[in-house]
Amino acid sequence: MSLTERKIIDKIEVLDNNFIQIREANIIEKNGVEITRTFHRFILHPGDDLTEQEPKVVAIANAIWTQEVIDAYRAKLKNLDTTYL
Repeated sequence: MSLTERKIIDKIEVLDNNFIQIREANIIEKNGVEITRTFHRFILHPGDDLTEQEPKVVAIANAIWTQEVIDAYRAKLKNLDTTYL
């Protein structure tokens, strides 16, 4: 019996606020046959560090995160009322 585990990015979504939502699938296989698959999602915001991201995520971020988009996101954060956070 051989168990293997692998992780893949199986979905990348660009949300209307220019956030990038990434879904990773963690796949466990027994003798080459998938027996389970679990998911983990995370969000990247305009201007986030992309150093640890896969090349396809970096390519999408570079295509949509223009300097204008990054500046607008940072301005929105700066004006955010954090009183109730």
